[in-house]
Amino acid sequence: MVKELTGTDRRKRILFLMRESDTPLSGTQLGKETGVSRQVVVQDIALLRTEGYPIVSTARGYFLAEPKQAVRLIKVCHTDEQVEEELTTIVDLGGSILNVVVNHKAYGKLEASLNIRNRRDVQKFVSDLKTGKSTPLLNVTSGYHFHKIAAESEEILDEIEDALRDKSFLAELLPYENLDFPLK
Repeated sequence: MVKELTGTDRRKRILFLMRESDTPLSGTQLGKETGVSRQVVVQDIALLRTEGYPIVSTARGYFLAEPKQAVRLIKVCHTDEQVEEELTTIVDLGGSILNVVVNHKAYGKLEASLNIRNRRDVQKFVSDLKTGKSTPLLNVTSGYHFHKIAAESEEILDEIEDALRDKSFLAELLPYENLDFPLK
């Protein structure tokens, strides 16, 4: 029996299952794995597609049409004025910023999908922030935040970490900071 997941957790689980599978997964299979009906899975797939995930439907089921990538969780700290420099550093070295996560003492873990893959995405994100309608999540945790980043290889992720360290953006992940979500 699968424990009941929140919608966000269920969609993360669906993505995880698709990334781990070498074959398409049917809506029925995904429903059994997440404890919901096939129709709920169809709705979740639609939501994931609107978030930018390249999910393909076939007669045999769903699969994620993204190349296999190395994925790493990094902890960084910087100011609002350094957001563009941080993101540009990552994409210029061949990385993608999949999300941003903060660990707030009162609210717990807050996560937002970013899917920033190139300079155009960085510019759009920074431009949206400059409208003043919202501020970066890093503001609720004194500049500290996490990113799940992806690249073609572990070596590229190492280069990204080195570059962020050189710019004094990289922060040490503390032993108690378990964000409890799959990296793949």
